[in-house]
Amino acid sequence: MTDSRQDSPDAFERLLTYIETDVGFETGFYNDAYLDRRITARMRRTGADSYAEYLDQLQTVEEEPEQLLDSLSINVTGFFRNPEAWEGIRSVLRTLTEERRDVRIWSAPCADGREPYSLAMLSLDDPEIDERRVSILGTDISDDSLAVGRAGVYETSQTTDIAEELAPLDDYEPYVDQDGNRFEMRQAVKDLVTFEKHDLIRGASKRNFDLVLCRNLLIYIDTEFKVPIFETIEGSLREDGYLVIGMTETLPHECRDTFEAEDKRHRIYRKA
Repeated sequence: MTDSRQDSPDAFERLLTYIETDVGFETGFYNDAYLDRRITARMRRTGADSYAEYLDQLQTVEEEPEQLLDSLSINVTGFFRNPEAWEGIRSVLRTLTEERRDVRIWSAPCADGREPYSLAMLSLDDPEIDERRVSILGTDISDDSLAVGRAGVYETSQTTDIAEELAPLDDYEPYVDQDGNRFEMRQAVKDLVTFEKHDLIRGASKRNFDLVLCRNLLIYIDTEFKVPIFETIEGSLREDGYLVIGMTETLPHECRDTFEAEDKRHRIYRKA
């Protein structure tokens, strides 16, 4: 296979146009480097040697648009990803469940559900967090990822060590039913989490959330489209609600009057 990046720029643009209009993925929000990596990886799997050949596959192979959509979804995840950030999240959950009767949390995007389940396990594990007040929503644009989340079953593989991901918990056995390399969330964990499809970029704001986690999405988004995402999040938060972004991410300059730093080291902000 030739290097797709040496392909015609016009062929790449035609492919992106088709993906946006017919596959239904809003390519314009994402930077080209990210799109090229994901599309090229999919082309390797299908054996396509050029953007033009892959466009033909998208148009003629029935299951390929859904396969590409799943590949384009940002599904890099893990239980307690960036463990140092979770100490800051723990503190927020303690404060919220002490101050508020109902604490609504939104994980967006949630990929295959490991972030919302991490929130649920932390809530159950920490005696200073009242899990009875907690409800967690996980949203994503990928149906396949949401199906994994709803099932709550994960397996250790060559690239994923589930037991290692769960290491921030002193003992994960009360929350996970393990059978060899298979890990299933116990019912008490599942009961705190619901899943639904939602496009954070194009979808409407939600309402009355106390905490929104939007971690490790912004690094893939073109600068001009980050502000609408934060406007959606702002509209979804209650007064004095909290926002957590990724450890390597920053707020757009235009949003710095909307959110004030609560814990800058852990990238935790509060709606002003």
